[in-house]
Amino acid sequence: MGNAIFVVWRESLEAFLIAGILFAWLQANHDDGRGKRALLLGLAGGVGLALLLGWGLLTVQDELTGQALEVFQTAMLFVAAGLITQMVLWMRRHGRTIKARLHADLTLAATRSGHLGVAVVAALAVAREGAETVIFLYGLAQGGEMQSLLIGSLIGLAAAALTAWLAAKSLARLNLPLLLRLSAILLLIISSALLVAALDRLIGDGTLPPLIDPVWNSAWLIDDTSQAGKLFADFTGYRARPALSELLIWAGYWMLVAFFWRKTAHA
Repeated sequence: MGNAIFVVWRESLEAFLIAGILFAWLQANHDDGRGKRALLLGLAGGVGLALLLGWGLLTVQDELTGQALEVFQTAMLFVAAGLITQMVLWMRRHGRTIKARLHADLTLAATRSGHLGVAVVAALAVAREGAETVIFLYGLAQGGEMQSLLIGSLIGLAAAALTAWLAAKSLARLNLPLLLRLSAILLLIISSALLVAALDRLIGDGTLPPLIDPVWNSAWLIDDTSQAGKLFADFTGYRARPALSELLIWAGYWMLVAFFWRKTAHA
């Protein structure tokens, strides 16, 4: 549940902030009300596109069985891990200019297509965040406990709305940039956990050789089969008895992330 709360909070917060930026642009340009209605229509359309993607994923899953289903679910874990990583690094590179980019897109769209252009920009912006959320949640759902995932998603959505409201009202001295930077690091940790979950599947079906299994046994410190240990393992990707191939790929992931993290800082 914890991962779902955090992922939905982070992605929904970005969607709320984008909606706020677009609304502020309309306010500044003396909108007569039609632009705001187009904005709401676009936001609803973006959510609808994300839900359509979710329906498509579930439909594909229902059509698959046996090995094909296993391959699809494992692939979606890799896709979710990759998307989280790409999103975090993209936001680190472009986060400071996203407001200007949205304003430029909205100005161009409004000039060319009027209120329809406003709706399209809003729909595409929110659909991007929504589609990422759907794929992330699908990856998290591979661990089961759908009820907890649903509850966590609703809590995350409510928390995002509250955070956006606090940011808009400047209450409690909310340092939103710092909050987003810290959440980016936590998202990368969740991404690495999804990567490890996918590697577990590949090792389990014999696709990926373990090399040495296990390299060590740290169950005496944190047992990932206990209730508390499983929560920690689900969030971080920790394994008490890791295989060597798993460790090497995990270490390679963090080396790549560190490289691109430093590179985006100077972009």
